[in-house]
Amino acid sequence: MLLLVGLGNPGPEHQRQRHNIGFMAIDAIADRYRFAPFKKRFHGELSEGVLDGIKTLLLKPQTYMNNSGRSVGEAAHFYKLPPAKVVVVHDELDLAPGKLRVKLGGGHAGHNGLRSVDAALGPEYRRLRLGIGHPGKERVLSFVLQNFAKDEQLWLEPLLDAIAEAAPSLVRDDDVGFMNKVALRLTPPRNDPPNKDKAEAGAAKRAKPAKTDKPKEE
Repeated sequence: MLLLVGLGNPGPEHQRQRHNIGFMAIDAIADRYRFAPFKKRFHGELSEGVLDGIKTLLLKPQTYMNNSGRSVGEAAHFYKLPPAKVVVVHDELDLAPGKLRVKLGGGHAGHNGLRSVDAALGPEYRRLRLGIGHPGKERVLSFVLQNFAKDEQLWLEPLLDAIAEAAPSLVRDDDVGFMNKVALRLTPPRNDPPNKDKAEAGAAKRAKPAKTDKPKEE
């Protein structure tokens, strides 16, 4: 079993804010794999489903970001899950927009949601860090509590789709495979031969009928 937690703030006024990208990722997974409707449990919203044949729990704490650990800790302890079976999805200022990383353990780097989860579980849980970019130290608070801008949708929606598609790898503890699948989905490999234009021109030339002499009239 795996507990996938998205961090964010409850309420429609926060729904599209950068700080709520964790909630957005959880919703994308729930929609893709037709998880059960979310129900109020553990001071959050909980949904159950199956990923790659393994029971998976999706949790969106409703305690506000600074107290996320209360919800995450209750859920993890109820299901007797070790920290390594908890994946916390959160916004990451120190990654470029649209980039992601998965890591086990580490510090909270000033993220109040992670600070709260650390207090409940210790630091040895898995983190799915979703880059939103850094506006500068003096603008952090207002930046994370703003809605994603229109031009940011160009990378946000494809990123959420790729996370949902690759989510079964997280259940199998294949964090590297998960990151590779997301990267391939967002930047598909090109199969074009080198010097594509020259190759196409050569093929067209070879396909052109050879010139023949005009037959003589009898």
